[in-house]
Amino acid sequence: MPTDTTELRTRLRAGDEQALADAFARFREPLRRMVTAQLHPLMQARMSASDVLQEVYLDAAQRLPHYLAKSDQSLLGWLRLLVGQRLHDVYRQHVQAQARAAGLEIPLERGRTPATSSLCLAAQLAGRLPSPSQEAICHERHLQLQAALEQMERADREVLCLRHFEELSNKDTALALGIPPAAASKRYVRALARLKDYLEVSNI
Repeated sequence: MPTDTTELRTRLRAGDEQALADAFARFREPLRRMVTAQLHPLMQARMSASDVLQEVYLDAAQRLPHYLAKSDQSLLGWLRLLVGQRLHDVYRQHVQAQARAAGLEIPLERGRTPATSSLCLAAQLAGRLPSPSQEAICHERHLQLQAALEQMERADREVLCLRHFEELSNKDTALALGIPPAAASKRYVRALARLKDYLEVSNI
C-alpha cells in the first residue's frame, strides 16, 4: 500500500480508478477511529463504523473532482472532512428529530470536523494513567480528566485526539491539520503541557 500521498494525488489527477480505493485504504484505520470517537451514542446500536465509512467512500467518489480542484488541501484532511460531514448528516437524519424533544441534541459545526469527544479522549488518556486499586477513585479521575479536556481549546483537543485516539503519526497529524510536521509537533507538545496544567489545578 503506497504511503506517499503525493503519489496518490498524482494518480487521482491522472484518472487512475484504483487510486481512490488505495487512498481510502491508506487512511482507513484512523478514519475508523474517528468515526468511533464521534458517532452519537444513540446511533452506535444501529450502525457500525464500517457502515459510515462505506457512505464516506461513495461521497469521496462523487466529490473527487471538487477535491482535485483544491491544490492546497491534504488528502487526509479532505477525507476527515467528509467523515465529519457524514457524521453530521447521520446525526441530523437519525437522531436530531428524536432528541429535540428530550433535549439530547449535541451541536455539530456544519462543514467542519466535529469537535473532539472529550469523553472518548478522556477514556483513551485515562488508560495511560496508573490504575488505582479502588474503582471509585479511578472513576473520579476519569471525570476530572474529562472536565479538564472540556476546558481546553478545540485545536488542543483535536491534536490530542489525532495522536492518542486516532493514533496518527506526527507526519499524518500534520497532513490532517494541513500544517508542517514541525508545527504539528509543537502544537502537540503545547497541548500536552496545557493538559498537564489543567490536571495539576485539579490535583490529578
